Amino acid sequence: MHAAPAFPHLAGCYVISLRPAGAHGGLRREAARLGARTFALSPWRIAHRADAATHEALRHALDADLVVFTSPRAVAAAQALQPLVARQAQTWLAVGAGTATALQRAGVGDIQAPGRMDSEGLLALPALSAVAGRSVGLVTAPGGRGVIARALCEAGADLRRADVYVRVPTPPSPLRIARLMTLPAPWLLPLSSGEALSRTLAALPPDAAARLRDACVLAASTRLAGLARDAGFAQIEQATDARPAALLAAAVPPRMSD
Repeated sequence: MHAAPAFPHLAGCYVISLRPAGAHGGLRREAARLGARTFALSPWRIAHRADAATHEALRHALDADLVVFTSPRAVAAAQALQPLVARQAQTWLAVGAGTATALQRAGVGDIQAPGRMDSEGLLALPALSAVAGRSVGLVTAPGGRGVIARALCEAGADLRRADVYVRVPTPPSPLRIARLMTLPAPWLLPLSSGEALSRTLAALPPDAAARLRDACVLAASTRLAGLARDAGFAQIEQATDARPAALLAAAVPPRMSD
């Protein structure tokens, strides 16, 4: 647990959370610790898949030489379908610390995860440097981290993909949008998903989308910072990773108050 800072340097800020419905808690707690308030603007909710085809895809993926999990949600959805047990000759990898922790809690002991917790950091791990002709199980969801699947296929891997959950769109209601427009500046927009940003902008009316673009983006990676820039955001800070504390640590109050 982080101790409360001597001065809550984000006091007066609103953190606009694009996390899935019901998954704002970690970001909300960290924002409150720093003196900020949080406004949830979920572009989707998470739904687990439990059909026979998903069961078979997961079984096939977990039997691969290397097994990659892309999020804690992927771990939870997979564990709901079957126990997660690593074979001795396998290598299991996680996109970041949160996913690695979820796998450890599920009973998987030896997990590799990058210090740079994003798709590019994962792909730079030595275990994925020579995958030509090897089977790689990717436990994930449709959309999301397409960078990983594409890079593995281009490297010659036998990709075994298991989409164990889906993102069900939850467009904001007119009432929610109206409430968003009443929030005072400055706004902070933690960004750990390019798809979440694009869906949110597409769902908002032009005036609300324009107001959101005035927010200071706290991007979890260089790639996401570039996506935000391409989407019309002018204030962008880059965090070290996608964890709430790291994202909010990237906020620079003097710049936000310009």
